[in-house]
Amino acid sequence: MQRKMGDSSLSTVAWGGLALVLFVGTFGPFGGVFLVLYLVCFLVGAFVVLYRRGKEESIVELQQRSVNRLERTYDGIPKLVEEAQKTRQYKTDQRLTGSSTIDEPLREVLDYTFRDYVQNWYHDKISDDEGFLHDLRLMTQRVIIAFANKSKEVEWVPYFTTRLVDDFASHLRLFRKAQEKVLKAEKNPDGTPRPQDDLESIFFDLEADMEKTICRDLICTSDQREIEYLQDLSEVLLYLLLPPEDFHNKPFRFIVREILVNGMILPTIGTFSDPDYVNQTAVWLIKDSCFVNEAFLTVIKCGDEIGELEAVMERVDAEIAKTRARDTSGDDSDTKQQLNSLMFVKQLCERRVQQLYSGDTDSPPVDTDEIGGIREGWLYQLPLDVALINNVALSYFIDFLTASGRQGYVFFWLTVEGFRVSATMQIQNDSRGPDYEMLRAAALNIYEQYLSEKASPRVKLEDSLVKSIYNSIIKDTPTAGIFDEAQKRVFSILQEDKFYPAFKRSPAYVKLLAELELLKDPEVGPDPEEGIEALEGSGSWLLSPIREDQIKLTAKIMQTGICKEHGKQYALYAINVRKETPIEEEVWDTFRRYSDFHDLHMRLKDKFDSLYALKLPAKKTFKNLNKEFLEKRRKELNQYLQTLLCEDVLKNNPGMKEAMLDFLENKAYNKGKGQLARKMDTLVNPLRNSVRNTFNVVKSMPDNLVEGVGKVSDGLGKVSDSVSDKLGKIGNKVLKSPQGYDDCKVSAHIEDNIDDNIPLRIMLLLMDEVFDLKDKNQWLRRQIVALLQQIIRAILGDKMNRKIVEQVGVLTSAEQVAEYVKQFRDAFWPNGVLADPAEIREKNICMRTRVAAKTKMLGSIPDELKHVIGAETTRKGVTRVFEMCQYPRLNRRLLYVVLEGILETLFPENKFREIFTKLHSKSPRIKARMDTRAPPGGQNKKDRWKQQMS
Repeated sequence: MQRKMGDSSLSTVAWGGLALVLFVGTFGPFGGVFLVLYLVCFLVGAFVVLYRRGKEESIVELQQRSVNRLERTYDGIPKLVEEAQKTRQYKTDQRLTGSSTIDEPLREVLDYTFRDYVQNWYHDKISDDEGFLHDLRLMTQRVIIAFANKSKEVEWVPYFTTRLVDDFASHLRLFRKAQEKVLKAEKNPDGTPRPQDDLESIFFDLEADMEKTICRDLICTSDQREIEYLQDLSEVLLYLLLPPEDFHNKPFRFIVREILVNGMILPTIGTFSDPDYVNQTAVWLIKDSCFVNEAFLTVIKCGDEIGELEAVMERVDAEIAKTRARDTSGDDSDTKQQLNSLMFVKQLCERRVQQLYSGDTDSPPVDTDEIGGIREGWLYQLPLDVALINNVALSYFIDFLTASGRQGYVFFWLTVEGFRVSATMQIQNDSRGPDYEMLRAAALNIYEQYLSEKASPRVKLEDSLVKSIYNSIIKDTPTAGIFDEAQKRVFSILQEDKFYPAFKRSPAYVKLLAELELLKDPEVGPDPEEGIEALEGSGSWLLSPIREDQIKLTAKIMQTGICKEHGKQYALYAINVRKETPIEEEVWDTFRRYSDFHDLHMRLKDKFDSLYALKLPAKKTFKNLNKEFLEKRRKELNQYLQTLLCEDVLKNNPGMKEAMLDFLENKAYNKGKGQLARKMDTLVNPLRNSVRNTFNVVKSMPDNLVEGVGKVSDGLGKVSDSVSDKLGKIGNKVLKSPQGYDDCKVSAHIEDNIDDNIPLRIMLLLMDEVFDLKDKNQWLRRQIVALLQQIIRAILGDKMNRKIVEQVGVLTSAEQVAEYVKQFRDAFWPNGVLADPAEIREKNICMRTRVAAKTKMLGSIPDELKHVIGAETTRKGVTRVFEMCQYPRLNRRLLYVVLEGILETLFPENKFREIFTKLHSKSPRIKARMDTRAPPGGQNKKDRWKQQMS
């Protein structure tokens, strides 16, 4: 086999060699080169023939199938570039809330927001592509639509009338308690508070105790924690409001979240938590008429911030310089009076600054601990009969007697007064005849309560008098005056040294005078021999050296006329007024209507009890524009005016001259009462004057006595049932201060079934926290309840809930919401241009704004409320609210509480309370509470307990 293969190889080589020899012999040595060249040319020619043939065939084929003709490839790239450069047109739905009234200004706000807060950084640093901006705008619209739809489903009345007020009142309670702890805490050797006794630190400690599982200290004190909290909260909101495809797009969601947190929420929170912004808002919201002289001087005299006083002095100095520059002749009496007023304010500021530097920061100008050293003439001597009918005075007197167990005498006097009024009404007005057995039962109840040997506390009277009263109750026909002798005897006992005279020597009496604004300032006031008239003088005495008793005022109605306005005719009386002072004499004419006289009459009778018998010429319904009638009316009003301007009347009623000056000024008279209120006063005053200080006493007695007196008749029984049910429940449950009262939220002590009067509950909550009424005795607290009921029912009647719903509906209507959006738009983008950043205000300007805000807040409190709770209590309450708003971190806390309340109301089914508990669980105060409250039994149980809490 191998031999055959070898022979085959040899034959192949032999034949190849033979062919090579023959080729070289035939073609020569260059024959091989030509052969290779020939082969190359053959291949190239074959390729060219195939190419030409294929091209011709392709052209023919393409011509036959023109439908599939393709453009030349070198035109593709330019067309792609051209298409890419074209602007894409996006179409979006312009509807947002479903109301065109709201949508129009809201779209403008969105346009301005994207223009000034998104497009600037997106186009400059990222891209010119509009696709992202379109998607972001579309997403924003979806969020607004979802939010608007959710808002329409919510009943906002409970939130505004209950939750919001409760949050504010609870916030105020925490601040009040923190203030109290700071005052009681020990100080460092240099007088500064210790770090752990800082007001804000104590505030958040108290919040943790009140909320149990929530404390907002981290988000209010740490910028980073605040951002993290808002980011987490924004994630939850975006999950609820965004479509799933948008929410699951993480880059897009993160950008939206950062815009929402850093571009919207944080700047808004920062603005509204700024104390200076809060003060400016208060000055803007409260009417200028509330900036009264008395309130301004009270703020100066009781100010505890030296910076405020120095800022006021700086402004006063500038005004003094301007005034002196205008007084070139030196004979202008108005300029002199203005200079005197400015100098007085400056002296007042300087004296208060000296007091603060010396450490004398007590509000009352007299030291109540050194009452024995005060000269008799410097204290107003308040009569006992006046004290017994004044709510504030009676409250202080009862507190003083309670300390020694003698309060029963006052309660007996008040109860007898109430019994007399109730019995008189029953005997005189019951058409079926008086029920003497019920009168006897009520009188016997009073006897058992105060005069019997079993009474506790017992009113100790002569045995013969007590027996006589008992026999009269049992044997004789009961009368309204059955206890008159005993009441007179108790009144004389109260005048004994250990009762009212001892009270007038106590520090409580000085505090009472401060509450009644009857406390003189020996450094500023007139000579004590001049009496109480100058003390109670008008605000003009405070602003100038002229005292009220140095002003002589006369007036006379000269003529009458008939005017026509808006199609209605009315009579007008021309009054010639003369005002004489040691400096000058002024004469002017002013014009008043009969309704102006009526309003003045109501004001004077409300303020001065000694004018109860004052009569105003009656109003005539028909033919009241008759000439003879007008002349008769002019004479009657003239006589009425002369009675008011009588020196003896003005002297016996301090402050009345100021009211008369205000009425007779040559300006439009500002009525204190509306037409409806004046008509109500006309109907109610005769009854109120007879029973206002007596019948209310029945409400303040113990429940068993109220029921006993209430059984005098069926009619009075109904009144008593209402009193005991309504006032008893509200006074004892809402206003009572049980143990742990301050350790929970304000609304925790209100039962839903105690009263369907939502405004009353709101006002009670706010008043109790603002004015700290829990420290008042229950008698005064019930008087406050009664006053609030009368005010609310007089204003709103029996349909108050419906009126509240209507008012909330107006505030949340489409037109009103659109107005809010327009105000927001105009504030941030005036004339469509982004407003310049607010300049940093000078410190002195901010300080003067503080003074203006405090003055307006104090001046906005009605005089009727001051008369019930006292002027000093009112001032302290207003000051507490103002001071609470001067802490930026505490303001942030309140804003976050409101935000959380709104979200819980909007999404009741999403368990936002649990979400907030988890978000705030990082607070060290909450962790400390969890550690201290963790049950024993090992680390695993503790961890499980923590997990359950979170």
